Amino acid sequence: MQPLLVVKTIRAVSFPARIALMAAVVSVPRRSRRRESSRLAILDSAIAVCRQQGYARLSIEAIAARAGVGKHTIYRWWPSKGAVLMEALDREMTAGAAMFPDTGDLVADMRATITEVARIQADPDFGPPLAALIAEAQLDPDGGRELLERLFKPRRAPILERLRRAQLRGELPESLDAENILEVIFGALYHRLLLRSGPLDASYAAFIVEVVLAGRATSRPGRHA
Repeated sequence: MQPLLVVKTIRAVSFPARIALMAAVVSVPRRSRRRESSRLAILDSAIAVCRQQGYARLSIEAIAARAGVGKHTIYRWWPSKGAVLMEALDREMTAGAAMFPDTGDLVADMRATITEVARIQADPDFGPPLAALIAEAQLDPDGGRELLERLFKPRRAPILERLRRAQLRGELPESLDAENILEVIFGALYHRLLLRSGPLDASYAAFIVEVVLAGRATSRPGRHA
């Protein structure tokens, strides 16, 4: 319906006005494309600078220079360099997101899942930027809440759901708080990510799962089926 309305409007005005109106109609999607291309360039630049030079040397100026935009363009969309980097990581991690398994064996599924999380955190392309954002969150409460709500909670949600299904099936006692289980598991992962006290590998991931779920998982799946 909208294109017909535009055509009728053009016919009702003078020829010079028609040209101006048509140019305005065409310019809207072009501006949108330019804005989106600039946004993506900024995100790509933020993560590239962080990976090459480290978070300490990441700055709005460096991001703007690499992306070929002005600083005001970045500040129009993000309040800080941390906010830019968070969205850049969110975009990359979402693109590589995988489904969490549900084979009916809670311990095996959690071991596979946490091993994958540990692998991502050990990846030099993701681990250091993620650790920097966690560290920055200690000085910026608003940024910390945004990090939790935007980056962490959505990615923990499928694991939380897997734990709750395990409770319904009798694999895990219903009296346990599934969110607290996740806090313990991820707390161990973040400890190694931030303090580098040991390797973030499959062996450590399996150890965490075994310790946290030892004596809790049962061999009675389908109790409530």
